Amino acid sequence: MSNGQADPCRIVLVRPSQAGNVGSVARVMYNFGLEQLYLLQPQVDPHGPEAVALATHAFPLLQSARCCQTWDEAVGDCEWVLGTSARLGGMFRSQSVVTPREIFPMLRRRVERGRIALVFGPERTGLLTEEIARCHYLLTIPAAQTYPVLNLAQAVACCVYEWFQQGLELNPAADLSLVAKTSKPPPTASSLSAMEREGDRYQPASFADQEQVFQHLEAALSAIHFLWNEKAPAQMHALRHLIGRAQPTKMEVQLLHGVARQLLWYVGRHGSVKGEAAPPSDET
Repeated sequence: MSNGQADPCRIVLVRPSQAGNVGSVARVMYNFGLEQLYLLQPQVDPHGPEAVALATHAFPLLQSARCCQTWDEAVGDCEWVLGTSARLGGMFRSQSVVTPREIFPMLRRRVERGRIALVFGPERTGLLTEEIARCHYLLTIPAAQTYPVLNLAQAVACCVYEWFQQGLELNPAADLSLVAKTSKPPPTASSLSAMEREGDRYQPASFADQEQVFQHLEAALSAIHFLWNEKAPAQMHALRHLIGRAQPTKMEVQLLHGVARQLLWYVGRHGSVKGEAAPPSDET
């Protein structure tokens, strides 16, 4: 971007299998001012001739694309992770469903707080259910019911166009080369000193930080039999989305770790009654 400030929106392609799609995604990102392209376990060479041909002027973006092997590498430092899918049925795909037009205005207004990842699945299968479960929101693009499944590059184009448009909505008088910059005024000296005094307390927790606390809470809630039997995965999925949508700060994540530690300490000290089943629950 010409203003020297990278747009915080990151595009993550999971196991892309067609080099042409990778090149086309790079081109559309370049059209709308995005610079961060992450390839998670790519099945093709992003620098191959087909990708380069379709990227055209966005070849430098292909060169700078980061290839990753794990989710933590791809989105671990992000505060918002949005998975994309046209398949919405089932227990894990019916929660937190949003369209780009619904969610992007909120994210644009909070963009200065951290990074955002838009995650797109492989061409043939899309994101797996367990991958969708790790995202804060499930992003879907409304389309005709006769055939609602978009090509990978087309889906990326729809999303980044909406992202770009929300930048224009916030700052309609800005030059097009600057629209991805937030309209928040620069902090004053007094506000900077206050931020420095507070340190990380009020910074949003990253995806990696949230993953750690989810694992800690799952262990603790299983130990007290809040999570049990066949309902446990759905209950934990709902809890993940409840906490994830609240966008906890680093300080709040530490508080949740404290709750989990105390629950595990209590179980370790007092034990559990062997053979006693957990009470029935109506929660799903």
